[in-house]
Amino acid sequence: MHGEAIAGIVDRVIARYRRDSTCMVQILREVQEACDWIPPEAIDRIQAVLGVARAEIESVAGFYSFLYLQPRGRYRILFSDNITDRMQGSEALLEQLCRSLWVEPGKVSEDGLLSIDRTSCTGMCDQGPGMLVNNRAITRLTAVRIEQIAELVRNQRPLNEWPAEFFDVADHIRRADILLDQPMQPGDALRAARERVPSDGLIASNMRSWREGLPSGIGGPAAMLDEIKRANLRGRGGAGFMTGLKWEACRNAPLKAGQQRIIVCNADEGEPGTFKDRVLLGSYADQVFEGMTAAAYAIGAQRGFLYLRGEYRYLLDALNATLNARRKANLLGRDILGIPGADFDIDIHLGAGAYVCGEESALIESLEGKRGTPRNRPPFPVTNGYLDQPTIVNNVETFAAVALIALKGGDWYAAFGTRHSAGTKLLSVSGDCARPGIYEYPYGVTVRQVLEDCGASDTQAVQISGPSGICLSEAEFDRAIGFEDIPTAGAFTVFDRSRDMFEVARAYVHFFQHESCGFCTPCRVGTSLLKKLMDKLHDGHGSPYDLGEIEKLDKLLQSMSHCGLGHTAGNPVIDTIARFRPAYEKRMVHDQFVPAFDLDRALSTARQMTGRDDSQAHLDVEQGRSA
Repeated sequence: MHGEAIAGIVDRVIARYRRDSTCMVQILREVQEACDWIPPEAIDRIQAVLGVARAEIESVAGFYSFLYLQPRGRYRILFSDNITDRMQGSEALLEQLCRSLWVEPGKVSEDGLLSIDRTSCTGMCDQGPGMLVNNRAITRLTAVRIEQIAELVRNQRPLNEWPAEFFDVADHIRRADILLDQPMQPGDALRAARERVPSDGLIASNMRSWREGLPSGIGGPAAMLDEIKRANLRGRGGAGFMTGLKWEACRNAPLKAGQQRIIVCNADEGEPGTFKDRVLLGSYADQVFEGMTAAAYAIGAQRGFLYLRGEYRYLLDALNATLNARRKANLLGRDILGIPGADFDIDIHLGAGAYVCGEESALIESLEGKRGTPRNRPPFPVTNGYLDQPTIVNNVETFAAVALIALKGGDWYAAFGTRHSAGTKLLSVSGDCARPGIYEYPYGVTVRQVLEDCGASDTQAVQISGPSGICLSEAEFDRAIGFEDIPTAGAFTVFDRSRDMFEVARAYVHFFQHESCGFCTPCRVGTSLLKKLMDKLHDGHGSPYDLGEIEKLDKLLQSMSHCGLGHTAGNPVIDTIARFRPAYEKRMVHDQFVPAFDLDRALSTARQMTGRDDSQAHLDVEQGRSA
């Protein structure tokens, strides 16, 4: 593609984003979709048109794993690399495809036709192994399907001519409760909320106007907020902060001239083993958008974002169609449902492969067109969020629950669950069980009950809330899901007794090391050292000294890291050492420290090639001297 054509593409994309440099991630993504990668000529043009330094543009592009500053294959194949994908044979399938197409993992074929690599969990754990081909998700990989894909690539068949069943993504809803089993038409929740308040309390605008306009002080927005408080709704992202308190803090935050309040739906579902947001956005998108609109009504926001993870790119067109339908039905836009001042609309921001952007301040940085580096806090987003404006960030499931509360009322919702954990929770169940999928339970359900329902047997461990969560052994299966006992963002990964829990922990450690944003030294270096220590044990060089080093590293990561990624990076190792210590002890093959690098073994290939094997040219690693 020549320079003039690239400049034309860049100009069209930038014009579509109103020459706004805060849309840099979206501009780079769309330029890449048109050019297959981000060529230097495109960066030159972006620099000239937007006036942003080249180093800054390249820094942003280099941060996200789905943005490419070097040419990739015309078929960009990424195997999902979660522990459940590996349990289902993803590594063998990757090797099969590489052999079939004569390409090495991580490299581009000599003719530029394809590249094959790994990526973090793509959110298809219930129907894996999975892969992405040019950002489109393919599920249920088998050896037969891999051969079919190889043939399609060899024949250079466009993706829209590939068998449609390759791209089928099933919901697998195994148990529905009040959230997933609630028939709700677009606008039902908003109408119910409107009918619940006095007619003189409907005017929605910013804090000052509705308060000043209502003699009773209890208008529509305040009534909506009151329902959320009575529901005792807590955020479903895992931390469990009270939603009503967060919204109230945002609504009461002062606005500077020209500012507005912002609603952000965090759909960057990157925690390995979690896929409930995928189902909600695929089959309950109206409910999620309705919840965002109710939140905007409550706090006086006029602008909202859905931050969609790059792995869910295939949902983008359908979500935009849903937004357009809502605009036509006056459920978005100006004077929603005829309520003066109820103005709100939603844009979708597509992520580009960065796990750390699931952290709310990193997500906001990404929304502003920057690298997704977590911010120092305070100040918190509710006062200084997107472009320094008051912003609330809530999970997809939280907004879906908000719509239900708007429809049924806070008191009704609070009757489900437990005293401190109202409502229900969606669990993404995967791993060693007969019926993986989405299970909705009232809070308080035991781990054992979930295992029975999903058809798990001979279970030795359950990883709850992904690698940053907690690993439970069989003795703890009577513990309950809820903020009083085991809070969770939703991942529920089952391991039977055939699994080596050391290897499970090692896979999670590799994940954290890969996803560390590199901003702070404790996390950047600590996760790398932790990975090397686990690899050292795996390679047969372990000693009790290494276990001591792992415990020291965990304390350092917890106390010194900048954000939650580093704080929790040691969790999988510490949990499995505590509960499955024999898996580690069998790797303590040395009594004393030995180096991870085995010089003698590294030289063995050279000895074979040269035919020389001098007895004095061996190193006794135990004694640290020549043999």
